[in-house]
Amino acid sequence: MSTYKTFSSNNKNWFLINADSKVLGRVSSVVSSIIRGKHKPIFTPNINCGDNVIIVNAEKIILTGKKYKYKVYTHHTGYPSGQRNVNIERIRKKFPERILKKSIKGMIPKNRLSDKIFKNLFVYSGENHPHLSQKPKEINL
Repeated sequence: MSTYKTFSSNNKNWFLINADSKVLGRVSSVVSSIIRGKHKPIFTPNINCGDNVIIVNAEKIILTGKKYKYKVYTHHTGYPSGQRNVNIERIRKKFPERILKKSIKGMIPKNRLSDKIFKNLFVYSGENHPHLSQKPKEINL
């Protein structure tokens, strides 16, 4: 008689991605897969088994076509007539890392686990990051 036991792995790797002159959608799709853990053979949809990803040079990301000029993010304040539209050009000047975060957050599933999965992502607008002690492996896209 054999007994089957549930296998649960909890080891997380650290990866570093340099977003300098990379296309937004291509970086976002790869990163969303990694932070969710879909690249691992032990992937389970109901467990946060994804790896940690550090993205540097977020301000140098490229948008294809006319998105830089015409793409608009919309949100609502919660008050009557509180719909606000912000051009991606304004966001890029003030908070360049928010463009990548919003793109990646839209690619992970909307469930109870999504906030925990999203905490595996660290985005920085410059070359430096405070995660040197984790010794991240660099991924070339």
